[in-house]
Amino acid sequence: MQINAELVRKHRKRKGWTQEQLAETADLSLRTIQRVENQGLASNETVSALCAVLVIERQYLLSPTSAPVPQEKRSGAFAHYGAFIVGIMLGAGATLLAMNWLGG
Repeated sequence: MQINAELVRKHRKRKGWTQEQLAETADLSLRTIQRVENQGLASNETVSALCAVLVIERQYLLSPTSAPVPQEKRSGAFAHYGAFIVGIMLGAGATLLAMNWLGG
């Protein structure tokens, strides 16, 4: 699964650990830590081990790209986001008008 590699690196460095120290503490191989930090790839077991030793919530570590949003939901969300921006710029009444106009 895809995880936030930069977050792992940041928390490791915050603790003052090398990749080797993180691997040892999490009972993982150095190669696994390198793959996590370089590619953002990890198994469920690796994610659990990293969350435990780095004291990170699992949801926080998972990358937003782990579960892609279907295209139709993205376009609908974009239409509502656009309406929201228009609403901010023109006032609350324009939000309702823009949402109706954009098909929301």
